[in-house]
Amino acid sequence: MNILVTGGAGYIGSHVTLSLLDKGYNVIVLDNFSNSSPKVMNRIKKISEKTLKVIQGDILDSALLATTFKEHSIDAVFHFAGLKSVAESTNQPGRYYQTNVTGTLNLCQAMITARVFNLVFSSSATVYGEKHHMPLRECYETGTATNPYGRSKYIAETILKDLAAATPQLKIAVLRYFNPIGAHPSGLIGENPSGIPNNLLPYIGKVATGQLPELCVHGSDYPTIDGTGVRDYIHVMDLAYGHVKALEALSDRSGVSIWNLGTGKGYSVLEMIEAFEKSSGCTIPFKFGSRRDGDIPASWADISKIQSELQWEPRFSLDQMMSDTWRWLTNNPWGYEQ
Repeated sequence: MNILVTGGAGYIGSHVTLSLLDKGYNVIVLDNFSNSSPKVMNRIKKISEKTLKVIQGDILDSALLATTFKEHSIDAVFHFAGLKSVAESTNQPGRYYQTNVTGTLNLCQAMITARVFNLVFSSSATVYGEKHHMPLRECYETGTATNPYGRSKYIAETILKDLAAATPQLKIAVLRYFNPIGAHPSGLIGENPSGIPNNLLPYIGKVATGQLPELCVHGSDYPTIDGTGVRDYIHVMDLAYGHVKALEALSDRSGVSIWNLGTGKGYSVLEMIEAFEKSSGCTIPFKFGSRRDGDIPASWADISKIQSELQWEPRFSLDQMMSDTWRWLTNNPWGYEQ
């Protein structure tokens, strides 16, 4: 089976690409490398000892998409290409809607024209907004996201549902991520953000490697166990495994299927700092700052649906997430650009 992976050089896409290769799938990666490095492709080849096709391009380029589907016999698409910073989206909403919404629509139109009907879509727990009780369930109402990033994912999900209703051949898996962290156990691929990271663990990592002087903890007065935000963190390899399971399940399904991808447990920012310090032996200096626009106090998943329907289980503990992160950082303190 030939799989097109958009955004396959990014953090999530690279780990899913590796998992697909390990399962024997043929992979074509489409990436514009705007927030990733071409060097990750060589790392994937080294780990997997397999080859893959790489196309440099953008999902906003409809002509390129048409050519890609015409020149390759593609059986399914994994769609990761997009922008993902909650904070950045509040300052650049137009850019987020263009990439995450228009790009997804372009891709789906190209798929339907090429008669490719299997899609695994990268969504987000931010579509749930903040009004629900924890844990978050797939049946909960969406559309009340607190930031443009979450709204862009909600709109993209709505487009997918409408397209599936109009095109019965479509089989779509929507995976709502919580907070992916960790790295491949080899230490050869991991998260490689540019500039000051927007997500917690990469920020901690830059402090640990001396690239930033201290961590800013955004908010100390949330109604949580210690006043800091609580999130559900999942190892990126567990996330990748969930994507492969979702693809396998599509053969027996129709329309849109939605699953949460988390662990069902929430950890506060201070608990995450403590866990990282334990695994790395580093001390992480931090200060408290104001809350960020669009952030919510707490979020964690109900994963019973994916457990029962896909027989998927998270396999990595928080300690393993931290130790794999530290191995990646130790081997690659400056990411792929060292």
